[in-house]
Amino acid sequence: MLSDLNRPVVEATLPVVGQHIGEIAQRFYRHMFAEHPELLNGTFNRGNQARGEQQQALAGSVAAFASSLVKTPDRAPQNLLSRIAHKHASLGIRAEQYQVVHDNLMWAIVDVLGGAVTPEVAAAWDEVYWLMANALTNQERGLYSARGVRPETVWRPWTVDRKIRETADVVTFVVRRVDDRLVKSSLPGQYVTVRLTMPDGVRQPRQYSLTRADDGEHRQFSVKRVHGGGKPDGEVSTMLHDRVDVGDELILSLPYGDVVLDDGGRPVVFASAGMGIAPMAGMLSHLAAARSGLPITLLHADLDEASFALRRQVVTDVLALPNATLHLWYEGGAHSIEPVSGVHAGMMDLSAVDLPDDATYYLCGARLT
Repeated sequence: MLSDLNRPVVEATLPVVGQHIGEIAQRFYRHMFAEHPELLNGTFNRGNQARGEQQQALAGSVAAFASSLVKTPDRAPQNLLSRIAHKHASLGIRAEQYQVVHDNLMWAIVDVLGGAVTPEVAAAWDEVYWLMANALTNQERGLYSARGVRPETVWRPWTVDRKIRETADVVTFVVRRVDDRLVKSSLPGQYVTVRLTMPDGVRQPRQYSLTRADDGEHRQFSVKRVHGGGKPDGEVSTMLHDRVDVGDELILSLPYGDVVLDDGGRPVVFASAGMGIAPMAGMLSHLAAARSGLPITLLHADLDEASFALRRQVVTDVLALPNATLHLWYEGGAHSIEPVSGVHAGMMDLSAVDLPDDATYYLCGARLT
């Protein structure tokens, strides 16, 4: 909670900071990487930097947190904080790195807003930052403790056991653990971070949903090749597709992610499009492994059947569940060889399906790049 001294200052300056937060984020990252180039080696996604996605994410999270301190001072934005904390834990972020971020972010605020940043304004936004940083640090400490690791030990080597071509643009990796350390099971819907060393020697992290329930020895994730759309293609997805093969070693983080399957016993509805099927397939696999009797409805939209990644796994799991149904929408037409409940042409239209009122819904769309 903001102090009584700083709350009116933040409230008064929130509009101008919000108006310039995108520029502040851009200046912040440029300055921080100039001062600490080592952060680009294994911590930050330079692809997101190039596309401006990281800057937008930072700007949005800071603005949302500051707004919540003013508008709902007794209630922290737990969903926002949890999402960030899980992402940070999957990257092995350390508490001391928050000081580096603080110093460079405050520099950027002054650099953009100039004389408007009086000592009172600087002190107020300093408090905003540390309230957010301390909340995240506490959550991340809990996430590391729950896994029995430290930030530097979230990473483990795995060997590629199988590489499965799902579609023209999607491959699935099944990896096997190579050491005897205890591997705690993932929760349905979680992801791992894969860290690759690129040809220039810089390590790059990327997050991929786990697409099948763990069996104690193996983990599975699926990777769509990222096409740049006028910008460079995704360097990590391209390397995974073209240069990583069976027998190669990959470095993976422990599983994290706060969007997981609710075990409250209510009916479940999954709605996905394109590669959004990845976390849904992971959750569905857990339900199939548990022989769940819950009513389960999977709704999926894609270009056509050949573009439907993980199709055989998903259909097999649906058929194995006694109360599961699958409805498909294909832009290319209502044609399928699969024994599904319904195949529809065009974009997803929920009026074609009867959906339960008391269900838990999970939605994940397609990435457009």
